[in-house]
Amino acid sequence: MTRYACRSLAVLLALAAPAALAAGNDATYRATLDAASEVPATQSKGSGEVTATFDPATKRLSWTGSYTNLTGPVTAAHFHGPAKPGENAGVLVPVTATASPFTGEATLDDAKAADLEAGRLYFNLHTAANPKGEIRGQVMRAR
Repeated sequence: MTRYACRSLAVLLALAAPAALAAGNDATYRATLDAASEVPATQSKGSGEVTATFDPATKRLSWTGSYTNLTGPVTAAHFHGPAKPGENAGVLVPVTATASPFTGEATLDDAKAADLEAGRLYFNLHTAANPKGEIRGQVMRAR
């Protein structure tokens, strides 16, 4: 390879690297929602899932989710934390999930972003029959 070709290649790589890094920074998270994960567990036959994408540069969390077989209409939905599986915590991000599927987005502050990245958030859906939560799942980074 000539000296000119090497320099050109080096310049192209230097220009492309920041864009490639920025595009590759998003992280995907998932939560499988079920009655056994609620604290305390419920007798619901409901199930669901949430998939979220987090951009650490902008702290933007975007999600899509779905659910089925709940005891009734969803009265509330939230990301909660910080909490490990088996623990309850306060609402961090309210979600509109009156129909399935649902989508949304929010900008997280540094503390919420750190809790997300550490696996200390969970998502749950509430109904009239289960006002404290009918189905729940821990939000974990997808592998």
